Amino acid sequence: MKKESILLIDDDSSLRRVIEFSLTEAGYRVLPAASGEEGIALLEKEPADAVITDITMPGMDGLEVLRRVHAADPGLPVVVMTAYGTIESAVDAMKQGAFDYITKPFNRDELRLTLERAFRFRGLERENVRLRAEVMDKYRFDGVIGSSEKFQAVLDVAGRVAGSDTTVLITGESGTGKEVIARGIHYSGTRSAGPFVAVNCAAIPETLIESELFGHVKGAFTGAVKNKEGKFELADGGTIFLDEIGELRVDLQAKILRVLQERTVDRVGGAGPEPVNVRVIAATNRDLEREVKEGRFREDLFYRLSVITLLMPPLRDRRDDIPLLIDHFIKKYNPGAAVVVDGDARAALINYGWPGNVRELENVIERASVLRRTDRIGLQDLPDKMLRSGGSVDDIILNLPDDGVSLEELEKNLIIKALDKHKGNQTRAAEFLRISRPTLIYRMEKYGLK
Repeated sequence: MKKESILLIDDDSSLRRVIEFSLTEAGYRVLPAASGEEGIALLEKEPADAVITDITMPGMDGLEVLRRVHAADPGLPVVVMTAYGTIESAVDAMKQGAFDYITKPFNRDELRLTLERAFRFRGLERENVRLRAEVMDKYRFDGVIGSSEKFQAVLDVAGRVAGSDTTVLITGESGTGKEVIARGIHYSGTRSAGPFVAVNCAAIPETLIESELFGHVKGAFTGAVKNKEGKFELADGGTIFLDEIGELRVDLQAKILRVLQERTVDRVGGAGPEPVNVRVIAATNRDLEREVKEGRFREDLFYRLSVITLLMPPLRDRRDDIPLLIDHFIKKYNPGAAVVVDGDARAALINYGWPGNVRELENVIERASVLRRTDRIGLQDLPDKMLRSGGSVDDIILNLPDDGVSLEELEKNLIIKALDKHKGNQTRAAEFLRISRPTLIYRMEKYGLK
């Protein structure tokens, strides 16, 4: 097992020898130095896991050692030693990033405990860096599954906009991966070290959403027993992702517009605005341009949000990606197992309409992975709705008239027949037509169908 190395800097040779003996006895490897200059030169040749330095030394003092060490390695813990008369210098060192200080005279247990805490802190910091790197790798665009032309076009624009602070509006049906793209933009951009805060505007009760977004102060309303930061403040320095933004009330839309314009938030019951520095990415499965025309969404906010608009293609329009997604989710839900999807099941998955898009596909693969009896997933492991054979277009339109047809009339009549077939049940009619329920409702409204 590797011994931790400690750079020990002190111009008092007697004290330096005592500390060196104590730390060596405790199992550490000690690199002694009689001056700040000698210590920094030694550190350049041989890395250490921690530094102990006296504050008051001729030439380069402990504060300068601290600055030099952190310039080379900002995470390296530095413990400063000081006499009672120079505690102010030790406090100054703490403000400049020293891990801790100990006052002379000290016993060896105190020094060892301080070092143990320093090494635990160093370990946690390294683990945090590792985990953050894993998260960034996971959510960068390199890990996004899809090679179809339509999907790659979305990724191309998302990649180019990632390096800016421009607001982005991501549209598309539910389950198409809007949050995945939003995370990719964040973790591929200049704000990747900051937080990514996702807010589902449709999932927060109407009475709480203002407090959730903008925060509140103690006593602002019944139950506000302490100050609370809102999601915008929690995302400071990073990105806030406002999913389902089309569900927000018009008065709250005005407040979000103010955040975008002024870069401040007003807490509920607060005395004044609080500055925030956030990038806003919004998403919706609604047609916001239509919502603007019908007075349900503010036009000025729409133009603020849609500086860059990304339209996520539904899964039925990127069928070439379905085999890649199947293999990805099989690995995700069957780690370490050689599970395969047989040809018939794979064909059923590729030919299905996927009204729930990628989210539905993932759920189906997870279900099949749980219910499978062998390492081969077949038709028997898929939901019944995927085994029903749908009619082809040729079965529906037997003869095309010479004078042409109205595509809108055909679509309208198909919707009417699907609704009649399923006794007005919109969910089943949408599934039958292989579209999402919001898309069906939008087209019903378009054709004036009640």
